[in-house]
Amino acid sequence: MTRYSWILAGFLYICLACLNVSQIQAEPTKIQTVEQTYPGFASSILKGARMVAMKKGTLLISGGIEIRESQLKETVKKADPKIREELKKNLFFILEQETMKAVLVKEARASGAVTKGLSDTEAIQAYVNQRFRDVQVSDEEAKTFYEANKAMVGGLPFEQVKGAIQQVLVQQKRQDAFAAYLKGLGRKTDIRVNMEWVKTQYNIAMDNPVDKARMSGKPTMVEFGATGCIPCDMMQPILDNLRKKYPDRLNVVFVHVGENRILGARFGIQSIPVQIFYDQNGEEVSRHVGFYAEVEVLKQLAKLGVE
Repeated sequence: MTRYSWILAGFLYICLACLNVSQIQAEPTKIQTVEQTYPGFASSILKGARMVAMKKGTLLISGGIEIRESQLKETVKKADPKIREELKKNLFFILEQETMKAVLVKEARASGAVTKGLSDTEAIQAYVNQRFRDVQVSDEEAKTFYEANKAMVGGLPFEQVKGAIQQVLVQQKRQDAFAAYLKGLGRKTDIRVNMEWVKTQYNIAMDNPVDKARMSGKPTMVEFGATGCIPCDMMQPILDNLRKKYPDRLNVVFVHVGENRILGARFGIQSIPVQIFYDQNGEEVSRHVGFYAEVEVLKQLAKLGVE
C-alpha cells in the first residue's frame, strides 16, 4: 500500500468513526411509560402513558384532550370534605379517572352505538353496557361461590340466593373485563403525561400501608374490609394466625375501606371483603371476593412460595 493509500484509509476511518459517533449522539432517548418507570402505580389506562417534559400546569395531552393541574384541584375542592385530604395524596388517581372518562367519551361517540343527545356520563354508560352485555355467570360458578361463602349469605339454601350471587359475580366479571379493556385502550392511545409531576405524585401516593407492603420485597396479602361486616370479621382470626405463622416471610395488611375510601377505589374494591395476593415483586397474582377459608388462603400463599 502506497503512502497515499494509508493516508486515504486513515481519513476514511476517521470519517466513519465520526459518523458512528454522530449516529449515537443523534439517537433519541427512549421514552419510558408510567408502568416501566413506576410499576404498579397506574391502575389502568395510564399504564402505557409516555413520560415527557411538559410546561408547568399541564399534566396530560392525548390528541384533543388536555388536562391541567387546575382541573384536579377544582375536583378536590368540590369533593366531600371527609375524603378531601385523601384525594390530595392521590391526585394521580384523579388524573387517571379524568383521562379514562375523556378517552371513553371519544370511544363511545365514535362507536356509533350511542344515541345522540346523551350526556357524556350517559354515553359512557350506554357504551359500556353494550360492549359487555354478553358477560354471563353459569350455575356452576354461582354454586362454587356459594360453597365458599355460605356464612356470607347466612346459610340460606342455594336456590334461594342463586340469583343474587349471579348478579354479584356478573358485576365482578364485567369489572374485570372492563379493566382489561381499559389497559388495552391505554396501550393503543397516544397519551403523554408530565414526568416531573408524576414523579412527585408517586412519592406522595405510595406512602400508604398497601404499597409499602407490596413493594417491600416480600409476598403480601391484603384484605380490604370493614368492622361489622360478618365475613370481614370472620377473616380477622385468619389474618392474625398468618401474622403469627409467617412473621418474617409475609406481609399481612388489613385496610378498612370506610376509613380509606380512595385507597379502596385505587385498588378497584367494589364489595367486601376482598383479599389480594402480591408476589415479592409487588405484582398482583390473584384476588378473591368474600370470606376465604384459611385452607384456601394457605394454598394461595404456597403458590407464592410461602409455606
